[in-house]
Amino acid sequence: MAYAMDFSRTPGALSAATFGGVSFLVLIINKEVLTVYRFPSSLFLGLGQMLFTVSLLWMGKALGFITFPNFDLTIPRKVLPLPLLYLGNHLFGLISTKRLSLPMFTALRKISIIFTLFAEIALLGLRKPSLPVQFSVVLMIVGAAIAASADLSYDGIGYLCVLLNNVFTAANGVCTKYKLNETDLGRFGVLYYNCLFVVAPCAALCIYTEDLDLALHFEGWRDTSFIFLFFTSCMSGFVLLTAIITCTQQNSALTTIIIGCFKNVLVTYVGMIIGGDYIFSWMNFIGLNVCIGGGVLYSLLSITTQAHEKTNIIAVACTTGDER
Repeated sequence: MAYAMDFSRTPGALSAATFGGVSFLVLIINKEVLTVYRFPSSLFLGLGQMLFTVSLLWMGKALGFITFPNFDLTIPRKVLPLPLLYLGNHLFGLISTKRLSLPMFTALRKISIIFTLFAEIALLGLRKPSLPVQFSVVLMIVGAAIAASADLSYDGIGYLCVLLNNVFTAANGVCTKYKLNETDLGRFGVLYYNCLFVVAPCAALCIYTEDLDLALHFEGWRDTSFIFLFFTSCMSGFVLLTAIITCTQQNSALTTIIIGCFKNVLVTYVGMIIGGDYIFSWMNFIGLNVCIGGGVLYSLLSITTQAHEKTNIIAVACTTGDER
């Protein structure tokens, strides 16, 4: 019947598409800033993104465009440990983006799907994946291993950072979903206090590692095109964080990772041209495509499963007369 149509899928699909588009653009912009222009400090760029996000949300609240709870002594308890997970995810993501070519970065980032899957099973009580899903996971692992074995631009620190990025991505996604469901902060409150609480640690790291001095004395500040890209990156960081939280809230942590996977298919091939740090070899190229194939198969299986579950919910609602 017409009244049984599930219109709730529309905002979820829109938020997922928005996240995918914004995520693609942010990764390309960050790669341009950190690799093409050789900006020396990933920490400083991350700090700029956090400061811009906090400032914009504070202004939005002051002007009445958005609302979230004022600070009180219960806020840290409500939001922790999310800021720590976000800080690790954000900084290790920027460092690995700088040190690895985009094709290798996106291939190794697919491991975050595996970590997220295990985290949701362990912490959120999801059931064990089916055999086709397990097969797609094996494809991703095998493809990433083949690509890594033939990576002519191998960077050990970059590999370690992207592995840590995957761990923090999985933990951050699951924790974000939990905080959105269990607290009254709302997505803007979670975003605001998440960034606010990591500004000081990030600034301290910048000073301790002398990244602040490197960033301030960077010669690119004389180039208007670099300045434009840098501040676009800072602004896009806010847009990306908003898109991630909205997508996670309206869908799931796993859906957010899946959309990132589809985006990474495009980034992999575009990244062979952009950045100038990808060295082609047939074995590496084959491995990348095997990894991409596994990621796409996994995403399609996950989407099919979610659609089937929603159909069952609608059918039950129609049968019982529950039209909420």
